[in-house]
This record gives sequence, C-alpha cells and structure tokens, in this order.
Amino acid sequence: MTQSFLVLAIIALAIISQVHASDFEPASDFVMPNGIDESKLDGAFFTYTGLRGGAPASTTGLGRKTVTVRDFPALNGMGVSIELLEFQAGAVNVPHTHPRGAEILFVVDGTLTVGTTDNNGKLYKNVLQKGDVFVFPQGMPHYQANFDRGNKKAVAVSAFASSNAGTVSLPENLFGSNVPDEVLTKAFKISADNLKQLKTMFT
Repeated sequence: MTQSFLVLAIIALAIISQVHASDFEPASDFVMPNGIDESKLDGAFFTYTGLRGGAPASTTGLGRKTVTVRDFPALNGMGVSIELLEFQAGAVNVPHTHPRGAEILFVVDGTLTVGTTDNNGKLYKNVLQKGDVFVFPQGMPHYQANFDRGNKKAVAVSAFASSNAGTVSLPENLFGSNVPDEVLTKAFKISADNLKQLKTMFT
C-alpha cells in the first residue's frame, strides 16, 4: 500500500513538473534582446505599431494580421500574442487549432458566428455581437464566420496564451498535405474525384 502510494506520488510530481517545465518563465522582468544594453531600451521596445493600417485584404474576404514573438520581440517570454481579424460579409476562418495556446476572441465590431468542438465532437457555438468575448481552449478545433445578412464587416481581436500559439488549418493540413489519397478517401468516405477537387482547393 505504501509502495503504491509512493509510486502515485512520484508520477503526480513528474506530471506537475512537466506542466511547469512547458511554461517558460524569464529570470528577469523581461527577456533582453541579444546585444542590446538594457539602459538603452525605452517604451518603443514594448510598442508594436503594425496594426495601425488594419488587417491586409485577401481573396477569401478574411483579412488577418498576427503579432507573434517573430514580429514583436518584446513578447519573448511573455506567453501572449495577438491577432487582428477583419471579416467581410460571408468570410469564414476555416476550422483550425492552436497547438500551443488557448485563444480568447473579442468582437470589436459587427457580428460573428463562432464555434469549437471538444474531444467527443460536441459543438459549442454562439453568435457574438460587438463587445462579446468567446474562449477557444488550447488545441480544440474551432472556427469563426461572418454570416451577417446586411453585408456588414466584422472585426475581432484574438489574444493567445502563448507568444507563438501556432495555427493548424484543418482543411489545408489534410487536403494540402502528402497524406496518401487512399487514406483520405477512406477516412472521409469520398470518391477519388471528390478528393481531387478538395486538393485543388487547398494546394
């Protein structure tokens, strides 16, 4: 009995230490960029101005501008990042996941239909108005769409619990990848012709 308890305690401590080990914590107030003297840093280091022009337009109607540690070095070690999303009427942010961080989305303007699924395939969805907030748990598939019938643009800001949360687009990663055709046709119960059409769309 004592031996079993000791084994369980060791396993629990190992799991806890792994969870804490995954979260990088700087040993100082913030992570200094290489080769820069801290005394020469000012407020400009902690400022990002790249969202002033909005999100760049796209042929899909979804404009996006993601701000990660690659774009904004001050995020290094902070465990956060941000993305600006601008949806023209009818635009959809296709089902995707963020493997390295949860997402919280704030609707700045317009209306967005959003949803996320859990590991059992249950869909949690809602229609968000200006000022509403929705959270997407880390790694769970989710989407956003502007189904506004009045042709009004929707704008949202997403914040992530990671300085580089990553994005895995489910359609692109499945149909734009090198997964064998036989696997995809059997998995989705579709014909080779249907698969060819899907691959054309996402490559």
